[in-house]
Amino acid sequence: MALARVAALNVYPVKGARGIPLDAARLVTTGFAHRGVGDREWMVVDPDGRFVTQRELPRLALVATAVDDGALVLGTEDRPPLRVATHDARRSARDVVVWRSHVRGCDEGDEAARWLSAHLARDVRLVRFDRSTKRACNPDFVGDSGAHTLFADGYPVLVIGSASLDDLNERLARKGEPALPMNRFRPNLVVEGLDAYDEDHLDTMTIGEATLRMVKPCLRCQVTTTDQATADVGIEPLPTLAMYRHHERLDGVAFGMNAIVVRSGDVRVNADVTVTYRF
Repeated sequence: MALARVAALNVYPVKGARGIPLDAARLVTTGFAHRGVGDREWMVVDPDGRFVTQRELPRLALVATAVDDGALVLGTEDRPPLRVATHDARRSARDVVVWRSHVRGCDEGDEAARWLSAHLARDVRLVRFDRSTKRACNPDFVGDSGAHTLFADGYPVLVIGSASLDDLNERLARKGEPALPMNRFRPNLVVEGLDAYDEDHLDTMTIGEATLRMVKPCLRCQVTTTDQATADVGIEPLPTLAMYRHHERLDGVAFGMNAIVVRSGDVRVNADVTVTYRF
């Protein structure tokens, strides 16, 4: 066992949009929740119902999210905010696709579609996960745990150790490249007190009553090259990560660990974290 500390918590109500930094959050089976709103509970889709993210539309990074008085609020610097009621009986269910998962989403209506389409310059719609169904995580990594998630790429929680980013930034500095902030990697949970890349080797992580189990390295894509404050797309950190973080079995560049929730509970920034290793 080893002891670390929660350095940061983030929930991302809309897949691909900005997250909400939190002092405390409830950890449930599908990930962190904030005022009744789950992580990646909403998703932007094209007219065919297929998900779109910053991979295709970097300007999603400029969409701020908030939860206010029972509503999801979206905002940008150049548009009036959009309020989306979190419980609206008029929503219609439709089939949507996220990676290889075919699930049900509830369409949030024409006003939300117009707002997002105008900002992104693309015909899109906003859907909310239909909680009458479940989206199972890959059993190759979670076994028969029953783990499931909402519209996240595949798993409920993404964990990164702050020392891992420190190490990456040292390598970037040696190449004359500027340091990158943690938001390039969009983690839910940032942990201090671990050695660089220790999260690769963790089995469990316990914070108060809550327990996570690490299940799969997170393979990184071009979203990490998008400045989350400006939506400008660059090159780093993928070339640097490829030099020393290529995961041979999964054939990709890994940074951070995907986790599932073994036991629910409240989590706070600065809380102690007890970890066990798989060695």
